[in-house]
Amino acid sequence: MASAEYEAYYRIVRRVPPGRVVTYGDVAAYAGWRGRARRVGYALHALGDDAVPWWRVINARGEISARGGRADARQRALLEGEGVRFDAGGRVDLARYRYRPETDDDSHDNEEDSA
Repeated sequence: MASAEYEAYYRIVRRVPPGRVVTYGDVAAYAGWRGRARRVGYALHALGDDAVPWWRVINARGEISARGGRADARQRALLEGEGVRFDAGGRVDLARYRYRPETDDDSHDNEEDSA
């Protein structure tokens, strides 16, 4: 069984809707553990399945945190499958895709800009 701290992180991540992302620091702060972004990473690494949408958590630069192997490519593919777009540098536009539970209405439009 996961610790109360890890469970708090998992509750936050489960709330992130498809097509949205949060940073490790966001998860820690929303769970009441500000400053523990690295612990969020540990918690997500400890998951045994996809019941918690771990792929929606990225780093503060808008990038997938490198873990090596196929996990990075899988995370990107899962996000792209939900409509999240990456720029040429492999970054997500946090201003567009970041989930903020206190202000987000969960009705984000994932369609690409026409420009």
